[in-house]
Amino acid sequence: MTAEQLISFARGAPSLDIIDIEGLKAAAVRALDLDPVGATAYGTSVGYPPLRKWVADRHGVGVDHVLLTNGSLQADAFLFDAVCKAGDDVVVERPTYDRTLASLVERGCRVHPITVDADGIDVDELRTLLESGVRPTLAHIIPNYQNPAGVTLSLAKRQALLALAAEYGFTIFEDDPYVDIRFRGEQLPTLLSLADAAGATVVRACSFTKTVCPGVRVGYLVGPPALLTSIATTATNLYISPGMFAQAVVYQFCAVGDFDKSVATVSAALSERATLLGEQLTAQIPSASFTAPDGGYFLWVDLGDVDGDAVAEAAAKLGVAVIKGSEFAPSGSRHALRLAYSAVGVDQIPEGVRRLAEAVEAVRG
Repeated sequence: MTAEQLISFARGAPSLDIIDIEGLKAAAVRALDLDPVGATAYGTSVGYPPLRKWVADRHGVGVDHVLLTNGSLQADAFLFDAVCKAGDDVVVERPTYDRTLASLVERGCRVHPITVDADGIDVDELRTLLESGVRPTLAHIIPNYQNPAGVTLSLAKRQALLALAAEYGFTIFEDDPYVDIRFRGEQLPTLLSLADAAGATVVRACSFTKTVCPGVRVGYLVGPPALLTSIATTATNLYISPGMFAQAVVYQFCAVGDFDKSVATVSAALSERATLLGEQLTAQIPSASFTAPDGGYFLWVDLGDVDGDAVAEAAAKLGVAVIKGSEFAPSGSRHALRLAYSAVGVDQIPEGVRRLAEAVEAVRG
């Protein structure tokens, strides 16, 4: 297979055709015309002030509750360094984002995976863990269109999780980069917005990667000012300030309404792709099971008794890239695959699934 023939369900990134290139060009010009000093100079470690305020207003908090970073992965790393230390117990979802797992393990944390159901993390299983005496410092939760499972945490489970956090004194890390990419269903309140009433502590992370474009590398944390002040000190020592030019461009993109237009474009395109991918999986791999996502970038496929690791290897030889499920859980998920539909066009999906079905049959045979 040549590179041109590769069909990739591997990376969760928007394809170029749904990125607003013209809007970004115009935003870059406005950033330099309207605020050349702010866009080109060193800033402070908390980020570009106008974008910081835009984020704060969007979340209904003061600006001292917001810290902008070079992408949400850096936000994750800052938070883990500030809250967790080697030997701490940390709750994660099973399955969960592979880079989160790696980051926590590298820091020497004791990771406790809790099963993810069709409506999010199993709060009864979490309560059993807590009642056994485990006292986590942090629970990492991806509440909307979870990576990799594609499921959404229900309102009832959000409330139950917050109650557990208040009762047992752990911080919830609401890692929510996919929240705006919604295909159907109602928008549920964020854990952050429910935290005060529940008496729980929540730190929220989000990103412009999935809604504007990956190349801007702009993410942020929303949380208690004291915690963010300590993180800002670390950020100052690390890089003085994050990328002011990228943040100025994102601000100008958001300020004129292009953010909302971009969200609508990305959501419509990905909804079409997710629907088609589900239809093709049902038709071509009827033995596979999956939960159709209500938004986001990913579909999690359970292959039953077929080894997902072997299927991923066989699929690569046929020119289709997928991520094996075992990447997303410390144990288990050996019979699953994560399929990202964000970077494939509708013209590629049927052929991609056909090759994947061929790989499944090759492994089964």
